[in-house]
Amino acid sequence: MTHPFHLAISPLSWTNDVLEELGGDTPIEVCLSDIRQAGFEGTELGRKFPRDSEALQRLLTSHQLKLASGWHSGFLAEQSVEAEMQAVAPHAGLLQALGAKVMVYGECGRMYPTRPLDVGMSLRHMLKPDEFTAYAVRLTAFAAQLQDQYGLTLAYHHHLMMVAETFDEISCLFDQTGNAVGLLLDTGHAAAAGFDYQRLIKRFGDRIAHIHLKDVRAEVMQRVRQQDLSFNAGVRQGMFTIPGDGSIDYSHLARFVKQTGYSGWLVIEAEQDPALAPPEEMANRAFAFMQSLL
Repeated sequence: MTHPFHLAISPLSWTNDVLEELGGDTPIEVCLSDIRQAGFEGTELGRKFPRDSEALQRLLTSHQLKLASGWHSGFLAEQSVEAEMQAVAPHAGLLQALGAKVMVYGECGRMYPTRPLDVGMSLRHMLKPDEFTAYAVRLTAFAAQLQDQYGLTLAYHHHLMMVAETFDEISCLFDQTGNAVGLLLDTGHAAAAGFDYQRLIKRFGDRIAHIHLKDVRAEVMQRVRQQDLSFNAGVRQGMFTIPGDGSIDYSHLARFVKQTGYSGWLVIEAEQDPALAPPEEMANRAFAFMQSLL
């Protein structure tokens, strides 16, 4: 059966990009072999991937995988479009060379300067309401230049501990950005921020350029919030898991994909401790769940 969308899985389940002790000894070859054997078409970048385009292409080709996208830590909440274009150039060039069509943008401006994901989540730095307009202008200009120079659509990642975490913040931002700015829908970050992801589908469905699928263990998330733990503490304790293993209802996501003919990537992104959640097993379970769903 053919379908317009593509299924990928993030290497975060094997080797965490921030918490280096989680899966730090797992070879990239093991990760990619598991991904392909589970049935996925692609992967996103991880910290163990080569950044030379020819070496990366050889590696992915040897496992019959494509590059779905890759995360860029942006600072447009603090710096100019020109500075951001200079900073993104090596990363955007790599994505372009590997045939990716979208770039994941995570706003790291206004975060704590050191170990921002290790402070209690109530201490998140936020933009003031009157700062969103100028930020949206910079983001739109950056997205337009990214498309013009590299053929990449910016997929803005609403994310815990960043300036667009809540539904109101995301709405405030996207009501003021141009269509060059695409939305990365993340089911787990929506639930963890206290709202149903289908609200983003209803409000900004035509802006969705990329999708991350992670589930939330509600009881763990509740404990994280009640005890004001950090994002990293929540990851270590298992607040995220693969779709179908938590409390999120994915029927709305399936309906959106089928009714709109969504043709982008659906990326499983379940940040977990691989010692507690064996990546190969989780990848196979996630793929089976997506097959049953879609």
